[in-house]
Amino acid sequence: MRRNILWLIIIIATALIQATWLDVVRIANVVPDLILLLVVYFAITFGEERAMYTGVIGGLFQDVANADSIGHNVLCHVIVAYATARIANRLVTENPAVKTGLVLSAALVHGFLHSALLYIAQPQLANIADIVSRIVPSAFYTAIATPLIFFALDRIFRSELTPMQNRTA
Repeated sequence: MRRNILWLIIIIATALIQATWLDVVRIANVVPDLILLLVVYFAITFGEERAMYTGVIGGLFQDVANADSIGHNVLCHVIVAYATARIANRLVTENPAVKTGLVLSAALVHGFLHSALLYIAQPQLANIADIVSRIVPSAFYTAIATPLIFFALDRIFRSELTPMQNRTA
């Protein structure tokens, strides 16, 4: 019960930081996607179920905060969570480069899925410019933030990790 409450508090706090204070680190109108970092962290560490729930809760917060159509971020996060967890089961994820590569890949897939959903909903929008100017730089920015965020989350969830994961964290 304590673990689930802590998990929920971290998602809500991250969503609030994403919606309010993240403008401080904005570079060229791009910010890292902290909710996506949480989704990938939980996919790697705890599996697809926890990651998918994180995607639902975090994506709902993002949809409400961005005044987007409700469900676009939720769907994209859930798909990314499932795919990342399935891929992470087959990789040696103790290496920080592997974690960063997974975050970069997940961010690109999330961005392309989100753009595709927006294009389906509103075909008149120019999405190619959005991909070049926002999605790719945001994916790289999110990947750069991976080591710091994963280190903090490893320290928070240290007692929940398996003994093998504790030795490598």
